[in-house]
Amino acid sequence: MDLGHGKCWDTSKKDSWKTLLVLAYQSLGVVYGDLSTSPLYVYKSTFAEDIHHSDSNEEIFGVLSFVFWTLTLVPLFKYVFVVLRADDNGEGGTFALYSLICRHAKVSLLPNRQAADEALSTYKTEHLPEKNNKSGVKIYLEKHKALHTALLILVLLGTCMVIGDGVLTPAISVFSAVSGLELSMSKEHHQYAVVPITCFILVCLFALQHYGTHRVGFFFAPIVLTWLLCISALGLYNIIYWNPHVYQALSPYYMFKFLKKTRKGGWMSLGGILLCITGSEAMFADLGHFSYAAIQIAFTFLVYPALILAYMGQAAYLSQHHHNDNHIGFYISVPEKLRLPVLIIAILASVVGSQAIITGTFSIINQSQSLCCFPKVKVVHTSDEMHGQIYIPEINWILMVLCIAVTIGFRDTKHMGNASGLAVMTVMLVTTCLTSLVIILCWNKNPAVALSFLLFFGSVELLYFSASLTKFTEGAWLPILLALFLMTIMFVWHYATIKKYEFDLHNKVSLDWLLELGPSLGIARVPGIGLVFTDLTSGIPANFSRFVTNLPAFHRVLVFVCVKSVPVPYVPPAERYLVGRVGPSTHRSYRCIVRYGYREVHQDVDSFETELIARLADFINYDWRRALRTNSHTEDAASQSNESSSEYRLAVIGNTTFACTPQYEIEETVQPASVSGGFSTVESMADVIEMEPVVERRVRFAIDDDQESDIHLQLKEELEDLLAAQEAGTAFILGHSHVQAKQGSSVLKKLAINFGYNFLGRNCRGPDVALKIPPASLLEVGMVYVV
Repeated sequence: MDLGHGKCWDTSKKDSWKTLLVLAYQSLGVVYGDLSTSPLYVYKSTFAEDIHHSDSNEEIFGVLSFVFWTLTLVPLFKYVFVVLRADDNGEGGTFALYSLICRHAKVSLLPNRQAADEALSTYKTEHLPEKNNKSGVKIYLEKHKALHTALLILVLLGTCMVIGDGVLTPAISVFSAVSGLELSMSKEHHQYAVVPITCFILVCLFALQHYGTHRVGFFFAPIVLTWLLCISALGLYNIIYWNPHVYQALSPYYMFKFLKKTRKGGWMSLGGILLCITGSEAMFADLGHFSYAAIQIAFTFLVYPALILAYMGQAAYLSQHHHNDNHIGFYISVPEKLRLPVLIIAILASVVGSQAIITGTFSIINQSQSLCCFPKVKVVHTSDEMHGQIYIPEINWILMVLCIAVTIGFRDTKHMGNASGLAVMTVMLVTTCLTSLVIILCWNKNPAVALSFLLFFGSVELLYFSASLTKFTEGAWLPILLALFLMTIMFVWHYATIKKYEFDLHNKVSLDWLLELGPSLGIARVPGIGLVFTDLTSGIPANFSRFVTNLPAFHRVLVFVCVKSVPVPYVPPAERYLVGRVGPSTHRSYRCIVRYGYREVHQDVDSFETELIARLADFINYDWRRALRTNSHTEDAASQSNESSSEYRLAVIGNTTFACTPQYEIEETVQPASVSGGFSTVESMADVIEMEPVVERRVRFAIDDDQESDIHLQLKEELEDLLAAQEAGTAFILGHSHVQAKQGSSVLKKLAINFGYNFLGRNCRGPDVALKIPPASLLEVGMVYVV
């Protein structure tokens, strides 16, 4: 099966072998911290209750065989050779798969899509299907709107389970590492020492999050490398010293022998065996920080062999020690003289693994915000050099409280393992389902190939998933409860956000209304720049009409700003701003659409305001100089004023010149389905995109006064007005909304809108915090949304 086209990285051209090996080394600390610490608790969780280690060694050899083949099939075959190739411009994770599917099929529920978004360089796909060769799966998926919602729910389920894993992984990793103290102290002392020490380490770990991982990140790779070398050396020692023939247990025959002897108990013990692949999802989720080849090399040539040797070494030791049921675990197989240094390395490795999942939780919540699936929270960049290093204060402290509660509440590896196993398998099942759709829709493979992938890996994961469900009352209830709670919050927020957008579309004001406002109606234009934030990409928002109605004045320069997310991981800075006029040039009104990818964070307001005004100046220069080239600006302005009910052309204005980009125009009438993803309330609009070399950014708005043409005078006047308005100050106009369900709505809708959404809105960050707007410059306009 040729999957090469899914790969974004070309190592032969972009990465030398030296760079590739450095990336592979660096990936150890970020990607493999969780996966590499799984030997601490796999055997202990597996032999916790359902099966027992006997003199025949059939149980331990069967478990080793299961561990070997599980590590081989899922992380190696599924992730390294298939899933990692399903990248979205080099990015991985659940939202990357969803983004790919949404770009190849019209299944997105995001309401403010534009044809202009499809012109982004990161939006374009490498292999587009032929128009006359549409897949039946694609047609069926686009036709049934219920499947769009079902797909979103599937993505949200995977997202919630990743967040749940962010609660469970730090607890079980650190607790298992600290549990090594049980061999060096009495049972009474151990009982009262492990939990407090674990909680202390967790508190320190979360307390340091606001500093960012980049400050201590250079320690991560050496720690994980040392840990991998340590467990592989211990494994080799135990194999040679205790049982050199343990390699025979790698045969699949021992799996069938194990299940034949243990029957139901063996099946239920799979909930502990599956813990050997916890952290595998990080290989895909962290793909954007490294290359596909780097992650592949690190896992195939170092992590995978080290883990296999570690599990074989433990099995070799246990095969010669049959009366240690109460002490089956990692540390029992470590020579007594080495237990203290190994304990210290294990604790450090568990902290690194916990750090990776915490950072991943921050990242996926930020992505959920971008898709309007999570209430607004404050996102802080912790590194100026490394993009993607973020910190979310509220989530950090909530995770810390939950981790400590899990540690104190469960107090053993068994219950933590049951909970973590269910969360891990759910995420993997979601990834398998989404990858199957990517194989059909994005890679244009025969549906039989996708079905084979789904059935093979899905059946393996379903086997483990069913075993995890049997442990519902023994800890597996926790990720299910967390997922139900989080999915309710996310779905209510997403549903209400879409309803608000539909309300805005129904109640937006025509452009004629804005142009008719003038001194004759008692409307004054005050100095300064007014930035009116709206979710609409066309038309005048209702909150601005409410503002003008109550305060009959607005700023001399008016900018309707739409900050929106597009289904790509990153938007190049040169393509971020879509700028156009609202009305004739004398009105001094503009529309600016600022586009961010789902992995990006809105920049600080000072830089945003400065950048926005600079882009307006570039657009004014560009627009008048284009008119100068065509000598038809006067006629264009006249024709535009006569067609004031339609949107004007939008130009892509970047902070760099479009090198090697041919000049072209795209003009098309966008149908409602492609604008809103299926909402019939969206009006048709003409969307004109121009990508031409733009004048470079200037510190001052200088123009050439040699030519005394009328166009140059108007250009100079408009730039001077913009500069004067900037010096007068900027006001940020936001809508302060209250949402309520229509009369006659169902009880469920009233509960979701009137109580759920409004409660979340009151108790989470407001849009002013999310957009990082200073309170002194904020003007809020009250709006009641009846949806």
